[in-house]
Amino acid sequence: MSLPESGPPGPGEPVAVVAPRLRALRRRAGLTLEAAARAAGLSPAHLSRLETGHRQPSLPMLLALARIYATTVSELLGEAAADRDAVVRAADMEPTPAGGWTYWQAGAAGRGMQALRVHVPHGSQGDIVRVHPGEEWLYVLSGRLRLRLGDATHRLAPGDSAHFDSLTPHRIAAQDPDGVELLFVHTLLQSPTASLCLGPNPGVTP
Repeated sequence: MSLPESGPPGPGEPVAVVAPRLRALRRRAGLTLEAAARAAGLSPAHLSRLETGHRQPSLPMLLALARIYATTVSELLGEAAADRDAVVRAADMEPTPAGGWTYWQAGAAGRGMQALRVHVPHGSQGDIVRVHPGEEWLYVLSGRLRLRLGDATHRLAPGDSAHFDSLTPHRIAAQDPDGVELLFVHTLLQSPTASLCLGPNPGVTP
């Protein structure tokens, strides 16, 4: 499905910064204008207008192009990335309760993906439908999980995993009284103009 075209740039929008980076990152990925446009669901003429600053890209377009160019929206926007450690030690994984769930950060902040270990108690947030840009991957460590994707319901046991588009409406619930433990990875829009809110509390992920 083709992405909708965005309008012409408005005052103060950073087109002059984004446009040349779009072209440079496409060339770094070794893609022609036609190949990149086809992969992103755009016309070559539309992608050319984005690269020359005659069109302002929307966030869905930036996310699609970031995936195709194997980078992040942050790099597309020219935002400087802070130095990050590659290894997260178990002793540094502090539990964070939010919305009835408990999270342990399993990866460095500010990456194109967020990795978490999550404990989902029985009866917590099971009625919340989540829809947001990106992709999600989860792996069941212990307990049993009920995952609803669109109109389909899946029951996952330890060792089972799921990988899906986050724009598919989804619900996550523990089936067992002791809850379920998950490894969870999802993509993030790395930009101050985009935030993901999963669950009942703004700013809390997943």
